[in-house]
Amino acid sequence: MKAAVFVEPGKMEVREVARPQLEKETDAIIRIVRACVCGSDLWWFRGISKREPNTLAGHEAIGVVEEIGSAVTDIKAGDFVVVPFTHGCGHCAACRAGFDGDCLNMEGGGNAGYQGEYLRFTNANWALVKIPGQPEDYSDDMLNSLLTLADVMATGYHAAKTAEVKAGDTVVVMGDGAVGLCGVIAAKLLGAKRIIAMSRHADRQALAREFGATDIVAERGDEAVEKVMQMTDGVGADAVLECVGTEQSVDTATKIARPGAVVGRVGVPHTGDINIGDYWMVNLAMAGGPASCTTYDKEILLKAVLDGQINPGKVFTQSYKLENIDQAYKDMADRRTIKAMIVMN
Repeated sequence: MKAAVFVEPGKMEVREVARPQLEKETDAIIRIVRACVCGSDLWWFRGISKREPNTLAGHEAIGVVEEIGSAVTDIKAGDFVVVPFTHGCGHCAACRAGFDGDCLNMEGGGNAGYQGEYLRFTNANWALVKIPGQPEDYSDDMLNSLLTLADVMATGYHAAKTAEVKAGDTVVVMGDGAVGLCGVIAAKLLGAKRIIAMSRHADRQALAREFGATDIVAERGDEAVEKVMQMTDGVGADAVLECVGTEQSVDTATKIARPGAVVGRVGVPHTGDINIGDYWMVNLAMAGGPASCTTYDKEILLKAVLDGQINPGKVFTQSYKLENIDQAYKDMADRRTIKAMIVMN
């Protein structure tokens, strides 16, 4: 089969690799229908973080189940499914508490290679999210939105949930990538009255407003803090969704949150962090981490997409064939597209 392989920073290529096989009774083999490039992939593509060369890439997809292990009873061959980056077992303490992104029984070997024709998926019985019908039953726009449920929509929702967004809140969303834009959707879904999106790019600002942002702040650093505090009459935000992961973004998030607020952090940390004293003095809570994709999809997000209540698939502004995977990464890295979608043949 063909699959995307990370060669070195700045270079991806498609290679012929062995088709995955069932290895455990809890596995499933998925034929990938659509996959995508994640903003977190750009950290190692740009060389900011390390990744072993010649490794399979990708962690978001939708697809059709080809084979199942003997212990997989809730999913069957032929099912159309969301293929989340999380592989929760559904029965450990973390999964039962709603944190399947931190499943205590998560296995290696099934959490990479989504940007390929087939994937071995671990903990398939509970972690896969069944979609009614088949791919051909849906429009392209709907397929795009279903694809976001594998990561970015669930991650944006995780930021809002861990920040405890509630009806009537003023919420600031840090980051205008796909996760941040989905955070805007999530904040609106949870009833926020005012949503301030931090964005410096016109196309992303427009999409943020379409998704529910009431205000845009283009400034960064101290200027951004001053602007948000002016907009909130010196009080600060009731909740902040940190969807970037840089030191500056986290620092700004702590300074624009009102005392007693919660910052929901889903941006993957790659730089130095703030001093605990920066938020201890104002009773600021910090929460967040890997999203609970399966939990949120099953509880609310799949239905919200199918009902047309939300349309997060608009974050995909360009699509590519698998053979053009290198260009897909380059276009995201150069901000020529918000999020790149890979359409399998």
